[in-house]
Amino acid sequence: MTNPEIHTPVLLDRCVELLAPALHRDGAVVVDATEGMGGHSEALLERFPSVRLIGLDRDTDALRIAGDRLARFGDRVHLVHTVYDGITGALASAGVDRVDGILFDLGVSSLQLDEADRGFAYAQDAPLDMRMDQTAGTTAADIVATYSEGNLRRIFERYGEEKLAGRYARAIIEARGRAPLTRSGELVDVLVAATPAAVQRERSGHPAKRVFQALRIEVNAELAVLERALPAALDALNVGGRIVVMSYQSLEDRLVKRVFADASASTAPSGLPVELPEHAPRFRLLVRGAELASDEERERNPRAKPVRLRAAERVREAM
Repeated sequence: MTNPEIHTPVLLDRCVELLAPALHRDGAVVVDATEGMGGHSEALLERFPSVRLIGLDRDTDALRIAGDRLARFGDRVHLVHTVYDGITGALASAGVDRVDGILFDLGVSSLQLDEADRGFAYAQDAPLDMRMDQTAGTTAADIVATYSEGNLRRIFERYGEEKLAGRYARAIIEARGRAPLTRSGELVDVLVAATPAAVQRERSGHPAKRVFQALRIEVNAELAVLERALPAALDALNVGGRIVVMSYQSLEDRLVKRVFADASASTAPSGLPVELPEHAPRFRLLVRGAELASDEERERNPRAKPVRLRAAERVREAM
């Protein structure tokens, strides 16, 4: 099992800094909606001694590691096995209605990438699984074995933004007709063989990179879950509460950007001479655009390279 001490949380200091103004009051509650191995949670609990933390994760291995790591904080920690669109139910299970801070660190976790037998990494041969919650759901092998050519092409285009989606879908259909594709190495071989040599020379990334991303998103319904989770998270914040979201690919970041833009915009009809209180924005943005990791952090922690951070603060109740 991966040692949590070797995991370096992305943008740790910046996340703590952004959440800090909402967490100084006695009895403040913060939600780590993507608990992982507990690195961000540990820092928040250490920095704010009166804060209670509710940690969510669909990965039982991650929850076990986080539970051990955070055990010294006792009843200040409440961990819940759930996907982050279950945030409302998770709060209810902890006896909480509203919270003061929420953190999302989206995408595949270091634990999932580092455990070869989870099947997330195209560089390591493993069972073609990719489930973040290994207790339930459809595997990547199931999708590769049962989806039609059209559906494979659709998810490769939509979730992987893959220009060779049609070519790869056809190659998978042909290959599975000869033998089942049950391992990540087998799928990588099919994708590499289907990639023209000229494209392989031109591309900076591995031919399998975007297809693996698409399969992972499909297996875990990541975008659909996020689309439900963000509004629920915003609704759960007290006035003065803050939310920080870190995304690692453009589809997630565009969704976060849209939800935050809507929440921070006036709803006053065009041409209204005076903005009525009920039309005032409910949130204000805390950073301009999407923040990136510093060059120093990107060098120190390669997993920080693609991160895009956005943050907002609740400034009024809904009317």
